[in-house]
Amino acid sequence: MTDYDVLRVFCGPGGGYGNELGVVRDGSALPERSERQALALKLGFSETVFVDDPERGAVDIYTPTLRLPFAGHPCVGTAWLLDVPELTTPAGVVGARQDGEFTWIEARPEWAPPRTLRQYATPAEVDALAVPPPGEWIYAWAWEDESAGRVRARAFPGRDDGIDEDEATGAAAILLTTRLGRALNIHQGTGSQILTAPQPEGWVEVGGRVVLER
Repeated sequence: MTDYDVLRVFCGPGGGYGNELGVVRDGSALPERSERQALALKLGFSETVFVDDPERGAVDIYTPTLRLPFAGHPCVGTAWLLDVPELTTPAGVVGARQDGEFTWIEARPEWAPPRTLRQYATPAEVDALAVPPPGEWIYAWAWEDESAGRVRARAFPGRDDGIDEDEATGAAAILLTTRLGRALNIHQGTGSQILTAPQPEGWVEVGGRVVLER
């Protein structure tokens, strides 16, 4: 079995929750895309990262069923694990920095896959949502405190791969930040926390806590 680390990304204030991420530090152990896709399916995480060059931060990201040019929580988690100033993804170069307990990346919203951002009137409505059938990728959200930029959100990938809901999703948070044009403090899933901040020239920073699970 190929060695890999398991992280939790976008953890809550106490270090709990967060979205699990698999990281294969030695991507050369599985050089073929078909091999990587097979391992990502076997591991079953919402995303698995293969590191092709740890010094340059060159990474390759897979869901259980497809390859992604960019994804938020995999980049935040891998940037923390490798402790590098940037990551090289197929979408482009992702800036990275550490700020106390938070790891931040800077990315462009056009790198994020399409998402349906669906606003609800109250957090209670978001909490009560049932998992929709496979289809469109839905980011359901409501204001917890609009003046403070606090958001309640849940993410439904709409994929038929056993992942009904993502606990924390940086790419969707980037899209929501771009739409609203302001910094956000997002409570997603059961207890995850995602912070975002718009940057000049259309860039967006997204940050959170990372914990090494095993």
